[in-house]
Amino acid sequence: MQTSAALNRIQPSATLAMTSRVLDLKRQGIDVIGLGAGEPDFDTPDFVKEAAIEAIRKGATKYTNVDGTAELKAAIVAKFARENGLTYAENQISVNSGGKHTLFNAFCATIDAGDEVIVPAPYWVSYPDVVEFAGGKPVFISAGAEQGYKIKPEQLEAAITAKTKWVVLNSPSNPTGAAYSADELRALGQVLERHPHVLIYADDMYEHILYDGFEFATIAQVCPSLIDRTLTANGVSKAYAMTGWRIGYAGGPQWLIKAMGKLQSQSTSNPCSISQAASVAALNGDQSFLKDRAAAFQKRRDLVVGMLNEIEGMNCPTPEGAFYVYPEFSALIGKTTPKGVVIDTDETMIGYLLDEAKVAAVHGAAFGFSPALRISYATSESILTEACSRIQQACKALR
Repeated sequence: MQTSAALNRIQPSATLAMTSRVLDLKRQGIDVIGLGAGEPDFDTPDFVKEAAIEAIRKGATKYTNVDGTAELKAAIVAKFARENGLTYAENQISVNSGGKHTLFNAFCATIDAGDEVIVPAPYWVSYPDVVEFAGGKPVFISAGAEQGYKIKPEQLEAAITAKTKWVVLNSPSNPTGAAYSADELRALGQVLERHPHVLIYADDMYEHILYDGFEFATIAQVCPSLIDRTLTANGVSKAYAMTGWRIGYAGGPQWLIKAMGKLQSQSTSNPCSISQAASVAALNGDQSFLKDRAAAFQKRRDLVVGMLNEIEGMNCPTPEGAFYVYPEFSALIGKTTPKGVVIDTDETMIGYLLDEAKVAAVHGAAFGFSPALRISYATSESILTEACSRIQQACKALR
């Protein structure tokens, strides 16, 4: 017996694997600090919870439309208009069981064997694997710390071929926290305007987690000519601390939304009805708490960036958004641990940090850019201080 060729083209999620490992260690009573999960430690807002409870009491526990209730689609249409200056009809909205589901539907509904998808690296772990599952070929553009982990227009131009089906733009980024300004997106959009066969996947999941007054922009907003071939994807998981509720959504051209709905009708069917009711409340309710949470994340960012940059041989750029840092540590490659193990890859480094410092991060190779680590600072300042102190001591012990 064997699994399918499509399944064999992909790997398990490295971020989820590390989260599972941390949970196992904690169950064994080991004092490990997990900085691998991309999950806010804040709770879902009370008014969102109450909306879910009320939906249960009213009996909103039946099937809904495959790709979302009319009420949630209306809330998403209003959100896109209010916050992004984008005009969509309700038949241009897709509601899915999380952002990963949105990505899967979009790519599996459009990619044929041999199609190319441009993926800037570092990248979220799921992008290339979903492309591979669908039969496509990921084409990577590398953007290192020296260019702020953001691709340049000339790199994008050089990567586009006649086989290019999609380009992925994730801002703010998982794993680096790098965010594109309106001008930077406009420059990339000018390249894409010259290639009308290319679709754009704009992953805006971390839209509301921004720092230092950085103003969010999305490519269909700054380049209106591209809206008919852009899928603007978002969700409630990160901003509203609703990771477990599993609601992602997207706005895009009607033909694409219809195709995604067709696939969803034969896979998951509708997202959870109660989660949809809660998401209506999240999108339509008071948004003022988002700034307070972003301010708390910014304090954590500053703490982590400061402590990691105190480590000789580690370079941690300051991200514009999200809740990750992506320190590069090429100067530590070749050093030896107190037990005689040579740090030759970032996988060796995270193994060392987990075994000796009891701190869990995710290796940069999982995100397509090494040697580096992804560290999530979506936890308390006290925990982050302890974790960074442990990392400092572990790196100091290298010879």
